Amino acid sequence: MMQDKKKIKITRRLKIIAGQVRGLLKMVEDGAYCIDIITQTSAVKSALSSVEDELLEGHLSTCVIDQIKTGKESKAIGEILKVYGLKRK
Repeated sequence: MMQDKKKIKITRRLKIIAGQVRGLLKMVEDGAYCIDIITQTSAVKSALSSVEDELLEGHLSTCVIDQIKTGKESKAIGEILKVYGLKRK
């Protein structure tokens, strides 16, 4: 379960990213220079990666620990491997 402080922080970041994506859409619609659009898409990807890292850190330090403590090691390992596989793509 996500802590309220962390939830607020992640929600704020996602709202900023949503604004960046809306800005990207406008850039494309307005025919902005391709390199400028690519620069902005890179910034969005970086911001999303930061959100992922924050979520993963929280998950590993709370949910996974709780799963291990309650005898659900297989579930914890499965989730870790799933995320690891997703991050490698």
